[in-house]
Amino acid sequence: MLKLLPMGGSTRYIWSLFKKDLLLEVRQQYTFYGVLLYVASTIFVLYLSMGEPEGAVWKGLFWMIQLFICVNAVAKSFLQEGRGRLLYFYSIAGARDFILSKLLFNALLMLLMSLVSLFLFTLMLGNPLAHPISFLLLSGLGGVSLSLVFTFLAAIAARAQQSAALMAILGFPLIIPQLMLLNKASTIAFEDVVQGGLGSMLALIAGLDLMIVALAIILFPFLWKD
Repeated sequence: MLKLLPMGGSTRYIWSLFKKDLLLEVRQQYTFYGVLLYVASTIFVLYLSMGEPEGAVWKGLFWMIQLFICVNAVAKSFLQEGRGRLLYFYSIAGARDFILSKLLFNALLMLLMSLVSLFLFTLMLGNPLAHPISFLLLSGLGGVSLSLVFTFLAAIAARAQQSAALMAILGFPLIIPQLMLLNKASTIAFEDVVQGGLGSMLALIAGLDLMIVALAIILFPFLWKD
């Protein structure tokens, strides 16, 4: 049973809800090991099929795997929350606290999965990176960005009770520009010649993340009341 402090502000509610999701994941571990198996098996099949691909192919495969990891790990986060449990959370916490805790937990989960997938990619498919530190930073930020988008979409789809169709309709126009931006920014990490513009791209990605968080805070309370 989730225990929340009656007073003390939104931070305690967000932390309590985040800790609840974290404890459930530590105890059950279905999502973590399922996604880990998916990542390892997919990368191993790519290794058997392609060996060590060139940089452009390596980069495209990496972001494609990140997208599917996010769909499997993050987009299902609201499926475990039944109507009775949501009603219980509604009685003890606000909509803003609930959605922020989900965004925080899924961002942490996707950050971990991004680092694991990057390690397996470099281990099995080679390391064509000219600037590995820059790509490490970008992969972490990209994983968090994808998690924020799909958490927001999953929240809308779950409350609308049309999860698959609605996520496909809403997800395509939102995720494609972000993937294009991540792909363009990651190109800098594969070039031997030092190029500028990475800082501005990272700032743009961070700005998009803040916009998604703001939209979730504004729009989710209207769905929560239903």
